[in-house]
Amino acid sequence: MKHQEQIERLIKLRACSSAVKYAKQYKSSQKAWDDCDRGEWMLWYLGKLAGKPESKSRKKLVLCASKCARLSLKYVSRGEKRPLRAIETAEGWAFNKGGVTLGDVRAAADAAYAASAANTAYAAASAAASAASAAASAAYAASAADAAYAAASAAASAAYAASAADAKTQNKCAKIVREFYPKPPN
Repeated sequence: MKHQEQIERLIKLRACSSAVKYAKQYKSSQKAWDDCDRGEWMLWYLGKLAGKPESKSRKKLVLCASKCARLSLKYVSRGEKRPLRAIETAEGWAFNKGGVTLGDVRAAADAAYAASAANTAYAAASAAASAASAAASAAYAASAADAAYAAASAAASAAYAASAADAKTQNKCAKIVREFYPKPPN
């Protein structure tokens, strides 16, 4: 896909104006992708194009969002394990491990959200819950469009919360996205 087509797709998908402006300053989509330090933008875009519910591409996105969400665990109160459990449960579902069901993912996500309500590090716990929710929401959505939106929203929330602390963490999240997706989506 040509770079101008990627920009038009961003606009059609209603990407934020800052992301569109960022993309327009590059001559190639690959260079823009390689230089991007905003993992939440990248995950949002990938989530919009994530594929059918319960597909391998959706599970790959959940794993990527989960790894980004792990960046925020250092902000979770000592002894609070629900955000980590939510991430691990989402990863278990994505890896088809140990019979983890989407019901398990949803329950872990709910528990992590409960932790986030009581946690002073709200964003960190919310990130973990969002990563787990990406799995459940994406798989249970009524239509492919709703599923893509749910995955995009949850993944972006996880990336944003993980990267909100500082530019260094934000850049780490972008690098994680490129580990999973070395090339921009076509």
